[in-house]
Amino acid sequence: MERIPGFKAYDIRGKVPSELNGDLAYKVGRAVAKYLDAKLIVIGHDVRPSSPELSEALAKGLTDAGCDVIDIGLCGTEMIYFATPHFNADGGVMITASHNPPEYNGLKFVREGSKPLGYDSGLNEVEKMILNDDLGEIAEVKGAVQKKDVMDEFIRHINKFYNPDKIAPFKVVVNAGNGCVGPALDRLEKLLPIKMVKVFHEPDSRFPNGVPNPLLPENRQPTIDAIKESGADLGVAWDGDYDRCFFFDENGNFIEGYYIVALLAKSILRNHPGEKIVYDPRLTWNTVDVVTKAGGVPVISKSGHAFIKQKMREVNAIYGGEMSAHHYFRENSYSDSGLIPFLLILQLLSEENAKLSELVGEMIKAYPCSGEINSKIPDPAGKLAAIKEKYSDGKIDELDGVSVEYPDWRFNVRMSNTEPLLRLNVEARGDIELMRKKTEELLNFIRS
Repeated sequence: MERIPGFKAYDIRGKVPSELNGDLAYKVGRAVAKYLDAKLIVIGHDVRPSSPELSEALAKGLTDAGCDVIDIGLCGTEMIYFATPHFNADGGVMITASHNPPEYNGLKFVREGSKPLGYDSGLNEVEKMILNDDLGEIAEVKGAVQKKDVMDEFIRHINKFYNPDKIAPFKVVVNAGNGCVGPALDRLEKLLPIKMVKVFHEPDSRFPNGVPNPLLPENRQPTIDAIKESGADLGVAWDGDYDRCFFFDENGNFIEGYYIVALLAKSILRNHPGEKIVYDPRLTWNTVDVVTKAGGVPVISKSGHAFIKQKMREVNAIYGGEMSAHHYFRENSYSDSGLIPFLLILQLLSEENAKLSELVGEMIKAYPCSGEINSKIPDPAGKLAAIKEKYSDGKIDELDGVSVEYPDWRFNVRMSNTEPLLRLNVEARGDIELMRKKTEELLNFIRS
């Protein structure tokens, strides 16, 4: 089947204007309205220079199909996840390319109730409609566009997740990376007893300080420097559309997302004992240990937002976390948020009266991990089969790639959906040297 270049597993994403432009956004609008039989769609956009034009074209496509549009303007992805059920809409579209360079943009979709709309759950049909020029008639009565500011309602919504009275007067470095999170932080600042040290705070479509992707080690330095200069209690940095947040302790150390999953589970189970917590198979032992001790029920799921959200709905889980810094909450339409984790961690640190380094230090000692290491190789599938063969004396699980477990160490290797890559994660029980040795052994085998 013929394919349109920008259509990916979870969204449409590509270079502007060669892969994504006003013409395609218009057709997507008409096709999505037809596919969802939509009467109302919420749209919003990030800070990129191409976002307003794509937004206008998308709205025109939707309204030409007879669908009304609520345009919430500059926002984070989680504001679309909030506004779609808030307005009882048939779907929502966020115009963003998250952490990609400025010349990229994208469209991220949800259906009613903010359920994901990915390639396997409808985006393939939208692509087919566009390829076959099957966009339906232009409506006799076109839809109308209403611009609405939902920031106040959104902040009220996330305020349900924490108690500001339980937060200590911390000094916190907040690095917006010139993405969209600045305005939301300004609103939260008025409600919190903390002092914010703001870095790259203003939304700026040129990303003058580099692309807002704190997963890149070279992008972490400004946060680390600000923590050290200001003597802050912790630091938090967001990606461009702030659906992911990343934590740094009071010494400026970057904290692996794996350990944040356990901290969030612990903070939630404190008020909701017995609830289910969903986690992914890349790194598991610490999460299972912390959740079980906190009186929760750990439930494993294939990684990726569509799988985690589906599993959470299936088992009615209160929270789901991925080591990639995506954190999902039942009362947030099972969607990910980059602000709720920030607020929950502030409250947990206050209640435990502990430093972030202390809380994660215990877990790092108990379960040291490699973090995710990517290897670009010519035949990932062949190598995956060879790994399974080589480590066949361990306990093998194939829920997501290949996980192999031994009594004192385990690992997971999986292929990338989009590139010729193998992604490796290794952890051990209380033995950092063993973890390092096994990581090296696996990398040598993968790259040989």
